[in-house]
Amino acid sequence: MEMIERSPESGIYAASPDYIHALEVRHPTRLLFVSGTMGLGAEGMAAPDLEGQLELIWSNLRAILASADMTVDNIVRLTSYLRDGAFVEANQNARLRALGGRAVPTTAIIVETLRNDWLVEIEIIAAG
Repeated sequence: MEMIERSPESGIYAASPDYIHALEVRHPTRLLFVSGTMGLGAEGMAAPDLEGQLELIWSNLRAILASADMTVDNIVRLTSYLRDGAFVEANQNARLRALGGRAVPTTAIIVETLRNDWLVEIEIIAAG
């Protein structure tokens, strides 16, 4: 499988170091579509704060990916659903840590979550 970043240098606004416009995936043999994943522990309870929820989300995503013999290196698309716009920077920093600085096509959306204690939800697409 080959991954090629696609961020045109003209005719569109510039990408940033942690953002690319598109990622071309050539010859994947598998695709994994992961539901929105929340910062819930094994008992189904949300961590009490944003940092705790982000840690649990990435732990949960790694477990889901591992169940398909994949890692965060297989992530090719990511969407974050944030309860508050003030969460953007913390979410970005957690994503950069989790992906080791690797940029993937990413969207963040401000939403009303199903429960007040759910602060962020992340869904991904992975390819292998």
